[in-house]
Amino acid sequence: MGDNVNTVASAWISSLLFLCAIPLLVEVLYWLYHEGINLGNNLAPSGGGTFLNLSLTTKHSGNYYKADGSLGVQLSELVPLFVSAPGRDQSGVTPKAFLLLNPPWSTNFHKDKVTLTCSDSLSPAQGDIDWYYNENLLNKKSEEIQIDKTGYYKCKTRRSSLSDPIHVDFSFDKLILQAPHPVFEGDDVVLRCQAREKAKDISLYRNKTLIQSDFTLKSVSRNNDTYHCTALIQGIFWTWTKEISKHLTIQVQELFPPPMLIASPSSPIEGSPVTLKCVTWLPPQRSHIQLQFCFFRGDKALQKCWSSSPELKLPTVWSEDAESYWCQAESVTPSIRKRSLRSQLYVQRIPVSDVTLEIQPPEGQLIEGENLLLICSVAKGTGTVTFSWHREGTVRSLGTKTQRSLSAVLQILTVKESDAGRYYCAADNIHGPILSKLIRVTLRIPVSRPVVTLTSPRMQAMVGDVVELHCESQRGSPPILYRFYHENVTLGSSSVPSGRAVFKFSLTAEHSGNYSCEADNSLGVQRSDRVILSVTVPVSHPVFTFSPAGPQAVAGDVLELHCEAPKGSPPILYWFYYKNVTLGSREAPFGGGASFNLTLMAEHSGNFSCGADNGLGVQHSEMVILSIVGPPSNKTTLITEGVTAGLLSILGLAATAALVHYFRTQRNSERLSTTRTPSYSPREFKESSRTSNTNPQEPPDPVEPQPVYNNVNPGDSDLVYSQIWSVQHTKENSANSPRKHWEDKEPTVIYSDLKKAYPDDSTGQASIGDSDLEDAVENYENVPCILSALDR
Repeated sequence: MGDNVNTVASAWISSLLFLCAIPLLVEVLYWLYHEGINLGNNLAPSGGGTFLNLSLTTKHSGNYYKADGSLGVQLSELVPLFVSAPGRDQSGVTPKAFLLLNPPWSTNFHKDKVTLTCSDSLSPAQGDIDWYYNENLLNKKSEEIQIDKTGYYKCKTRRSSLSDPIHVDFSFDKLILQAPHPVFEGDDVVLRCQAREKAKDISLYRNKTLIQSDFTLKSVSRNNDTYHCTALIQGIFWTWTKEISKHLTIQVQELFPPPMLIASPSSPIEGSPVTLKCVTWLPPQRSHIQLQFCFFRGDKALQKCWSSSPELKLPTVWSEDAESYWCQAESVTPSIRKRSLRSQLYVQRIPVSDVTLEIQPPEGQLIEGENLLLICSVAKGTGTVTFSWHREGTVRSLGTKTQRSLSAVLQILTVKESDAGRYYCAADNIHGPILSKLIRVTLRIPVSRPVVTLTSPRMQAMVGDVVELHCESQRGSPPILYRFYHENVTLGSSSVPSGRAVFKFSLTAEHSGNYSCEADNSLGVQRSDRVILSVTVPVSHPVFTFSPAGPQAVAGDVLELHCEAPKGSPPILYWFYYKNVTLGSREAPFGGGASFNLTLMAEHSGNFSCGADNGLGVQHSEMVILSIVGPPSNKTTLITEGVTAGLLSILGLAATAALVHYFRTQRNSERLSTTRTPSYSPREFKESSRTSNTNPQEPPDPVEPQPVYNNVNPGDSDLVYSQIWSVQHTKENSANSPRKHWEDKEPTVIYSDLKKAYPDDSTGQASIGDSDLEDAVENYENVPCILSALDR
């Protein structure tokens, strides 16, 4: 039936022409069958072919074949036909039934019995079975029948269409060649040469050529090869006769028919998806075989070959994709490959319509400096669309874009005041540009950085002056809210429709510092630079103090005089006075106080004060009275520690020294019996000497002399007292004392200061004249003794 091709038709085709032909010049009668049903016949008187017209419906999908019967009935190969209705995809046919033979040989000896079984893809078959013998319906309904007549057999179940016909031969020959049924492309086939009697020297021939003694054919294909066998058969009287079987053509069925490529939809709209399907099928007997597929456009594969899926989805197709498409199907094992016919894909293009322009931010309200987005879109239109954007009053477009989409975006960076106006866009996909409506774009301007200024009635602002703060932004959409700050603390605010804002206030000492302002029109806040205001404050009365503190001081001490004004703008100059006489001055450039160190002399007893001035007038402190006493007791006299190894000898020396000291003090007391002693006791002297400490908070001297007292002539009214110091070392000061080395040199030494009083000295202060100097010197004597002995 013509070339072995697949056909895809549509039901709106009024008719289809079938051509059947054989290469013989004899009279031939042709029948055309659809799924085993005779559609009609036609006679070719002189051989050749014939035609048959068929009006198609969707029911005509299925398999077609031809038969000729002048010299015996011969069947053509099957040709599948898919008929699809407009707008409806018919991608398959009713599955066919198939026949199974038991034994599986299509050629048998006469009087042999063969069992036929009718099955379908949904086996076991259900319901009544229709059996046909040489196109005649048999009166049999069972799933299996037994046959012994030569002819064509086929069957049909309720769930399937007619099976392919199979020719079963029951031969009277002595030697037959048997082939199994069914046989498919790629199968390995085992042939069997059978004799009624005993046979030997069996040989197999293909196309009259001896091929092998092994009767196994590897991977058979559909061709016109003929096979026969020969053998020596034992006859009567044990003679051997050579017999030749009839020629056999193996009925090799297609493993799968050539695929058909079906596009859904068949005429897609540009930009829409299309699904390509490579349609073929395996017979139920070979349903376990795996198929793989590959799709092509022109000569280029659309995907990586091979895929187990018979479908390929193209997300979008365009007008330039309107080419020929085809597919291939291949079985993995055995390797059988077949390809479909080429199919032309037609792609429809739709003109653009309903062009609109959208602006971001919405409603066309922009802030200067922002980015403007112009979005041009179309409701309909396919293929490549060219978009362009325009501003009213300008000739040149703002920009163009050509792309396959229904919208495009143009961005205008950092818009300015000059970008305000009305905008529109256009779209075109070869059918002519379509314009959008006009949209107005307005701009709001954020405030610029404001400038703060300060005005005062004089060059140097003073406490009590009224000053003005001015704040102004040069650009910005009104209204603008101004805020004023002093050291980041809000002073006040003012909203103005235009121009600058003013804030007034009266100065106090606390108003010195940094001033700034902010401008805000709800589009962002801007702060000005800072300006510095220095409010000059006159100095207050300073406070005068000295260190060490106390009403008395000892001559020779260094006294620190300190003057500080609690208020006043720097720099401040301080003067220090003694009895209204200037002792000196100090400057405090950054404010605060100043100090002045004074080495005291006896004549420094009296009134002390200080003054402060920062150019706005001098202020004086209150006077402080200070009394200066005589020189302090000798604290530099050192007593070394004794050596413990000589304690016994030192005790002896101490006893001797004590006796000598006793006699000498007795003699001196007699010489001084007519003189007067000071009016204070040794304990009082000790206490007055301690007031000369320059700083009571400082730690004591690492080696502090500890007094030990010894009274001479305690019964006399004119007494001479001896004040004795002993050097003692503690654990804390022994390590740091520079006198630590004394303990390794000499034993402990006792020093005595003798104070002599004269009867005619009413003040209690000894007054020594030149004539008495010699006696005074004689009254002082140092007697070494041992500290431990004195303690006892």
